[in-house]
Amino acid sequence: MPVFTVTGDVDPFLHVSMKRGETIYCESDAMVMMESTLDLKGKMKGGLGSALMRTFANGESFFQQHIEATRGDGDCLLSPTLPGAMQVVDCGMKQYIISDGAFVAAASGVDLKVRTQSVGNALFAQSGGFFVTETQGSGQVVVSGFGSMNELEVEPGKDAIIDNSHVVAWDSTLQYEVSVTTGQSSGFLGNLINSQTSGEGIVLRFSGRGKIYVCSRNRNAFKAWMQTPAR
Repeated sequence: MPVFTVTGDVDPFLHVSMKRGETIYCESDAMVMMESTLDLKGKMKGGLGSALMRTFANGESFFQQHIEATRGDGDCLLSPTLPGAMQVVDCGMKQYIISDGAFVAAASGVDLKVRTQSVGNALFAQSGGFFVTETQGSGQVVVSGFGSMNELEVEPGKDAIIDNSHVVAWDSTLQYEVSVTTGQSSGFLGNLINSQTSGEGIVLRFSGRGKIYVCSRNRNAFKAWMQTPAR
């Protein structure tokens, strides 16, 4: 099984150690370096339909990079598009839902499937609209977050309310609903006004038991700040 190791503290690399015959796949342009025993190919994982759905649902590239150790053992270095931390997540007993743009790489035994979500969540969330991406299979998947990353544990009776733009991935068994505020009973209009005046945008309320990975920076807010004309 390929070994994923996050190396470095600031803007780290993802180091992948592979045995002969093993394969991983990663987001387009993620490969930084690989040894000559490895081969790199662009493929549509899961066929045309699956590639289109993942591109629409999760903002992934249509063609992914597949790296295979064809001539012997070898190592490679990968890097996400935006600066920030990465997290290696074990799939199998547990599966995870991945936010837009958070996928970096995965072992060949892990697939990314697209499933629908409720109309209410689809209208307000930034996790793929009517579709979200969920892992299936067994192996490791690597996700990235803008800035640093933290792991949260949700327990019954202790719901977690998280700004939508800071969510990277979460346990697929967790229940979640979208709101425009952390309030409970102000009605939709009141919640919308409170959301604007408090400076908070869309939030996700998670309940149940499972893990959530969050990042410290808001990617969309940073992009908006970068595009603001200098005064």
